[in-house]
Order: sequence, then C-alpha cells, then structure tokens
Amino acid sequence: MGIPQLTLNNGVTMPQLGFGVYQTPPQQTVTAVETALSTGYRHIDTAAAYGNEREVGDAIRNSGIARDDVFIETKIWITDYGYDTTLHAFDKGAGKLGVDQIDLLILHQALPGEFALTIDAYRALEQLLADGKVRAIGVSNFMSDHLGQLLEATSIVPAVNQIEVHPYFRQSSVLAADDEHGIISQAWSPIGGITFYRDGAHGSTLEDPTINRIANSHAKTAAQVMLRWHLQQGRQVIPKSVTPSRIAENFDVFDFELSTQDLADIDALDTGTRGGPEPEQITRENFGIEIPEA
Repeated sequence: MGIPQLTLNNGVTMPQLGFGVYQTPPQQTVTAVETALSTGYRHIDTAAAYGNEREVGDAIRNSGIARDDVFIETKIWITDYGYDTTLHAFDKGAGKLGVDQIDLLILHQALPGEFALTIDAYRALEQLLADGKVRAIGVSNFMSDHLGQLLEATSIVPAVNQIEVHPYFRQSSVLAADDEHGIISQAWSPIGGITFYRDGAHGSTLEDPTINRIANSHAKTAAQVMLRWHLQQGRQVIPKSVTPSRIAENFDVFDFELSTQDLADIDALDTGTRGGPEPEQITRENFGIEIPEA
C-alpha cells in the first residue's frame, strides 16, 4: 500500500509517514536512509543541528530514486537566526544536501527571549518560499503563544509545526492550536523512544500495558500501534531507527485500524510530562552550536 499524503496549507503534498535521523551518527546515516528508501519511505527529516545533512543527500543520490520523488525536510538552528543569516543557512543546508530546492524548511526552535530574531528568521523563510528555493515553510517546538506571536508579525501561516507528541505527552493544546490555524502537526519522538522523564516515574511506552493490550488485539507491535494512533488522528510522523527490521516494522502500519475506544485509551495515557527541553528555556547561550559551512 502506498503512503497516504497530507496536503499542506499551500497545496504541497507530503507523505504522512516519514523517516527521521535525529541522533543518527553521520557514519550510520547513509545506510539507514538507503534502507528506509528501499523499504518505501519517501520523506526524510533532518536538521542542520543533527550534523548529517550531507549523508542524507548522499543516501538519496545513491538510492537512484528521482529527486522529485523524495520529500526532503530540514531545519535552521537558532545560531543561524536573523534575516540574512537564515538566508545563508539555507545555502549551507542545500549545499550539504546537494539540492537546489528543499521541500520543507522549518525553524528548529522558538527563541522566546529574542523573539525578534525568530521573526526575522521566519521572514527569511518567507523570502525563500517566494524565490522558489523551498516548497513549504514551517516551525518546530513552537507552543501556542509562540504561534500567536509569529502569526501577528508575518504573512505566511506555517505549513507544519514539528513537536514532541507520543502517548505519554500528547500536547493537546498545541495540537488544537495547529488545527485552528490549518497547520499540520508533525510528531517527533512519536513512540516516545528518545524522550527522558525527569521524575523517573514513567518507563518506556513500548512496555505500556494498555498499548500492548491493544497491540495484541491487532497482532501488531506496540510501536506500530503508536504510529497508527498518530496517523488516524491526522498527524505526520517521523520514526527513527538504524535497525533494518525496525525500519521495516515502522513502515508496516497501513493494514489495520484502531477503534475509537483504542484511540481514547491511548489518549488517556497522557502524563503531561515533557521529555525534551522546555521551549521557554531555549537560548543561544544554552543551546548555541556553530553550524559549519557547506
């Protein structure tokens, strides 16, 4: 079965299931992405801060798949915010990826304490869109108030907001804000595998009794059930793995359907506990890293 497509708010289509390379070392990225593409994935999500854009580009070229058939997404890191600096950040990312056009370019974080820089960076994305250098633009880890400030100061509604979403942290208020503005919610850490819990009270979603009960009822794995939960609720997902069997497992999610009760039972697992960094604590001083030239 083909991957369902989501239509972004500017008419561009994006596969609903993609492949992520967060925390994938450069030396493993080429093989992992080649495996994903041979499995059937057609959307690859990377970022300047991941340090593996070049290897993603190499893998796409090695695959022999036509460039137009692979949806490439990458992100601008906070040290490259500012109008001219962000325009140059596109050149760095596109140069490493080896492409002239990026399908989806997003801001990796809001800078709450320097939001004017965030606005300038987004205005640069708007210019890149106008110039045809990107097909769609968006944001990542933007909370509802960040979206409100951005929408007041800019002209183009983000096509995507990539946020932490999994059964233990659903972020329902941000999902609702995205829906209100016609923004696709894209789930990073969709199965909770790369999060950490500060209070130590919650274990792995993969071992959750409710999720495993639902998985057993469908003869599927816990990971497949969680990905299906996202898909049926309209989100785009980008699971990550370097293990071929897991890459294939995460792709095999289109031949079953969760019931309304299944979805509600998974929704009820939300703890409200964030695994990733607190968005309000993101500063260039704390999280600044230099992004190398292409």
